[in-house]
Amino acid sequence: MDRPTRMTREAFVAAFGDVFEHSPWIAEAAFDAGLPADADTAEGLHRALVAQVARAPRAALLTLIRAHPDLAGRLAAARRLTADSALEQASAGLDALTDAERERFSALNAAYTARFGFPFVLAVKGRSRGDILAAFEARVGNDPETEFGTAIVEIERIALLRLRDRLPGET
Repeated sequence: MDRPTRMTREAFVAAFGDVFEHSPWIAEAAFDAGLPADADTAEGLHRALVAQVARAPRAALLTLIRAHPDLAGRLAAARRLTADSALEQASAGLDALTDAERERFSALNAAYTARFGFPFVLAVKGRSRGDILAAFEARVGNDPETEFGTAIVEIERIALLRLRDRLPGET
């Protein structure tokens, strides 16, 4: 892969437009803003992308949150997750739930979405099913503003983990 700072806009968006789930506008905006020299590392590119998230209006952020699938939800059951999401959920064992766990996730997904109007978002890579359920159960009681902010932080974490899989770290 070429270094991000040497890519054309089209190549850059093709390579990184999916780092934020179904939201290529973030990569487009970062490229258009001008990539800093450290954007050839995962951490540097992450900072450039997150800067665009920070500039986005609330409506765009809500759309970004809603672009994420439920954990162990309908899309996973139908095998319609993005490749990244499928790998991340599988790494946490969410593709091998017991019937009781699946029912618990389904109930929590429904309660969470009813309360907040968007799906529960958590960077699941490196976490166990128990860790995920505990976070789910704790966060469903949050106030909407706190949970909106937490969802954005988790989305940014997911993006960083994806970038680390694609690019070298800082030198």
